[in-house]
Order: sequence, then C-alpha cells, then structure tokens
Amino acid sequence: QMQLVESGGGLVQAGGSLKLSCAASGRSFNRYSMGWFRQAPGKAREFVAAISSSGGSTYYADSVKGRFTISRNNADNTVTVTLQMNTLKPEDTAVYSCAAGVIVGSSRPSTYNYWGQGTQVTVSS
Repeated sequence: QMQLVESGGGLVQAGGSLKLSCAASGRSFNRYSMGWFRQAPGKAREFVAAISSSGGSTYYADSVKGRFTISRNNADNTVTVTLQMNTLKPEDTAVYSCAAGVIVGSSRPSTYNYWGQGTQVTVSS
C-alpha cells in the first residue's frame, strides 16, 4: 500500500527551528522526485521545496531559500524526506504536506501523484 506519512510538526516561537520528516513506503519512491508544500487557512497550497530522486538536485521557494533545507534518504522499501526549517517566521504557519511525483523539481501541486495527510506547523510571534 502506497503511503506517505509526515511527522515533526508542532508549535515553535519565531526564530526557532523544526524538522519535518516524510516516510514514503509501499512503492518505488526512490525513483520519484519528492516535494514539500504548505497550505495556510484561506490560502492556496504553496510550493516549499523539492528534491530529485537521487537527492542531487534541490529546489526552493524564494520565501524559504536560505532558511529551509530538504534532504532525502533512499532505503530499499522506504524513502525518508526531511525538511529542516530554521529561523521560522509567523508567516510559515501552515499545514505542511509531502508529495511524490515524476517531474523533477516541479512547484505545481498538480504534477505530484501521491500525497501525505500533512502536519501542522505553528509559529508564534
């Protein structure tokens, strides 16, 4: 069964850090590009970061560049994608979801085939 499960969300003060993880299992996710998206209440889903299947290429939204780092670990049956978030701001508050797709580095949600349920990140001022 294909599954993407996020973890690591929570409440943090502005300037703090959080590390999100996404465990992708049940399929050959090691051949997929992986991405992180976020959605704040009343707003459209927004691209955050993406990483190629090998992990050799990474892509970031301008709003998080220099503060967030995406990485991945490809094991036999489970791919783990990590989003290290530093210097968090209140505007980073959203539900963060990971996704898997075949287009490398895409920022468009419609190009991703598999999605996790999401994890809430709240940054207090």
